[in-house]
Amino acid sequence: MSYQVLARKWRPKTFASLVGQEHVVRALTHALNEQRLHHAYLFTGTRGVGKTTLARILAKSLNCETGVTAMPCGTCSACTEIDSGRFVDLLEVDAATNTKVDEMRQLLENAVYAPTRGRFKVYVIDEVHMLSNSAFNAMLKTLEEPPAHIKFILATTDPQKIPVTVLSRCLQFNLKQMPPQLIVDHLRHILEAEGIPAETGALNLLARSASGSMRDALSLLDQAIAHGAGKVEEASVRDMLGAVDLDYLYDILETLQAGDVAATLRIVEAMAARSLSFDEALQELSGLFTRLQVAQLAPSAIADDLPERARLLDLAARFDPESIQLGYQIAIHGRQELPLAPDERAGFIMTLLRLHAFRPVQAGDEDEKDEQRAIGKKARRAQGEDHANPANPKDQKDVPRRSAAATSAPAQLETEIPVPEKEAVASKKKASLKPSLTHDDAPPAGADISAAQDHWAQILAALTASGLGGMARELAQHCALRQADTAEMTLVLAPEHRHLLMKPAQDKLQQALDTYYGRAIRLRIDVDAVSGDTPAAAAQKREQARQAQAVAAIEQDAFVREAIDLFDATLVASSIKPV
Repeated sequence: MSYQVLARKWRPKTFASLVGQEHVVRALTHALNEQRLHHAYLFTGTRGVGKTTLARILAKSLNCETGVTAMPCGTCSACTEIDSGRFVDLLEVDAATNTKVDEMRQLLENAVYAPTRGRFKVYVIDEVHMLSNSAFNAMLKTLEEPPAHIKFILATTDPQKIPVTVLSRCLQFNLKQMPPQLIVDHLRHILEAEGIPAETGALNLLARSASGSMRDALSLLDQAIAHGAGKVEEASVRDMLGAVDLDYLYDILETLQAGDVAATLRIVEAMAARSLSFDEALQELSGLFTRLQVAQLAPSAIADDLPERARLLDLAARFDPESIQLGYQIAIHGRQELPLAPDERAGFIMTLLRLHAFRPVQAGDEDEKDEQRAIGKKARRAQGEDHANPANPKDQKDVPRRSAAATSAPAQLETEIPVPEKEAVASKKKASLKPSLTHDDAPPAGADISAAQDHWAQILAALTASGLGGMARELAQHCALRQADTAEMTLVLAPEHRHLLMKPAQDKLQQALDTYYGRAIRLRIDVDAVSGDTPAAAAQKREQARQAQAVAAIEQDAFVREAIDLFDATLVASSIKPV
């Protein structure tokens, strides 16, 4: 008897033996048991996930001689003929080769005739999205109102190309990709039944390479058995697939942790000697960074039976989360840039060197950092005093740039800038907030309104603390006090702020003043040129003064001046914020 490939030999023949599509099986089983049968089904999903297999099982369920059932017997003539592809009332059509409207019309002309052997005449149209628009239009009427003995089962990998008029007439099921662990379990079950020894690492490689397709996994398994002379071993499967050994990637991360660039390059040489794919290596590296982050933040999510679990957890404990996130970004961007590199090897090396270049400073790097500072000081002494002897500006610029290239990471400067003590920061914040939030100097509530002449800013702060906000507060901040007597207050508003003079805002300010003074106050607001500073203008001047003090403090800092001289840097004033 000729050999039958595993993908055909182990093709599921019942709903119970189908792997990984429980949501579809559940819906079809309930529909068959309750006799709630639709006339058209659409199965969508990527290659090898079971679309055609489900169609054949459904055809058996509809035509089994024991009756319409979710558990066809598999032994009657209808079931055996469907399994062998000889059932006359099961018409499987490949839409990729029968795309024309004439072929579809010829197919549908026979739909009016009753089935020859079975209970239903079942049309299975594979890759239905390949039909032309005319062919779709030709089948619309039959698809919507078919004879009682007709069932349509459509299958496609690209449902977006199917007209919505067809989609609306079908009961649609989306078949999902197989998880790698489910593929591994199924492959192990098949190998045990076949009596073929296998290593778990080899099955993991096959499952990852299958990319969610069970049929692809079985085809690769057939190839692995032939390549390994009847055995499925990890080393043999890795050679067959040209897959990157995870040991290489773990070793790369070990050298990254140690800061050993030379060892990293030796690993790249070993990978190049085996002609491994550097694109796949970067893909596996980004996946390894993902598993490391999961191991850090959710260790319980790492399976106990994962072969490299101990090494993964050990490595995750030695990296900080920020480094892993950065490494992941560098790996995926390096893979995107690989086609632009001179060759794949050069692009892979530059990606790994980028990982080293952006490696966070470790505690053991302090001596190296001190040595780099010493080199920078020697370079400055060699070029002389920059400001005192500007004889050759070109030379003065070149030396700091060369010394900057000799150092590792200018970003380290950020950690060296002296930070003010908490008490100093708190006192500065309190001093800066006092003019606008306290009203100790304001006349007490209920005082004579004429006392407001010299205390408008303090009164406004008291009103704000009492709940005045929104447009009313904005209006008051941009006003200046022109006149106040025992019963009336007159404010002046600059013409450029005329838009703030709205009736609701005036009413709220009037109510706040009445509450503050404990009696009715007549409020009038004139639009005119303002003499002196409004509270808003005064606050802006204070903020500008604080900003100027902050910039001056940074410019006068000895360490910042040394950094500017060393790296030929420029201070960006807009990046400085007062504390």
